Amino acid sequence: MRTRGKNRLREKLQSGQVVLGSVIYSWSPNVMEVAGYADLDFMRIDNEHAWRQDRSAEELMRAAELVGVEAVMRVDRDNPYLIRKALEIGAAGIIVPDIHNVEEAEAVVRAAKFPPRGTRGYSASCRSGRWGSEAAAGWIEWSDSEPMVGVMIEHVSVMDHVADVLAVEGLDFVLFGPSDYSMSLGLGKPSKEDEQVQEALKRTIAAARKSGKHVMLGVGTSLEEIRRYRDMGVTMLEVGNDLGILRSFWKERADAVRGG
Repeated sequence: MRTRGKNRLREKLQSGQVVLGSVIYSWSPNVMEVAGYADLDFMRIDNEHAWRQDRSAEELMRAAELVGVEAVMRVDRDNPYLIRKALEIGAAGIIVPDIHNVEEAEAVVRAAKFPPRGTRGYSASCRSGRWGSEAAAGWIEWSDSEPMVGVMIEHVSVMDHVADVLAVEGLDFVLFGPSDYSMSLGLGKPSKEDEQVQEALKRTIAAARKSGKHVMLGVGTSLEEIRRYRDMGVTMLEVGNDLGILRSFWKERADAVRGG
C-alpha cells in the first residue's frame, strides 16, 4: 500500500518557494488532471459560490492525487462540519471566507484540528484515513500537521485585527479577497487597484511575514500582474479560474473573427 506523503504545497512554501495555482469552478476531474500536467502546485476547489456537496468532490481529490497537484477547498463559513468533511475526503487545505476577527479565525483552526488543539471529531473510516487501514495515531498526527488551514481577509472590519488574525496558532495562510474588500469599503464594485484595497493587501502581507504565514491572491493571467504581486510578497499566486480562462479565450477569438 502506498504510504501517505507530505503536503507538497506546505513543503515548497517552507523552503521559500512561491507556489502557483488556479481555481476550479467546473468541478471537472479532467480539468484537475490538466492542472497537474500543466505543473501547477495547487487547485482551489470553490464550494462557496460553485455549490456542490456530493461525491464529485471526492472525484476531484482522486484526480488531484493522480497527477500530484494539491487540492485546496473553500467552504462556507459558520459550518465546522464542512471543514471536517473536506479534510476527511483528502483536501490538502481548506479556506473559510469572510473572517472578521481572531475569535472567528481561532474557531476555524479548532474545527480543523483534533483535540487537544481543536474539536474535530475522529473517524478514520474516510478517504483521508485510507478507510481505517492506517494506524490511528499516525493518521491523527498527519491530519494535524499536513493539511493547510486558511481563512479569507475580505472585509474592512478585519484590518484593525489583521496582525492578530495572522498570528493565530495553526493558521497557515490567508486568501485576500479584493472584490469583497472593495464592496465592504462602499465602492460599489470590485476595485482591486483602488488605493485603499492595495494598502490593505500590503498590510496583510506585512502581517503574514511577521508571523511566518503566507498570503494567497487571485492575480489574473497577465505575466506582468503575476510578477508584480510575487514581488510584493504574495507567496501563493492564484492564476485565474478554469471557466474564466476559457470564456476569456473564446470571447477574444470570437471578437477577432467577427471584427475581421
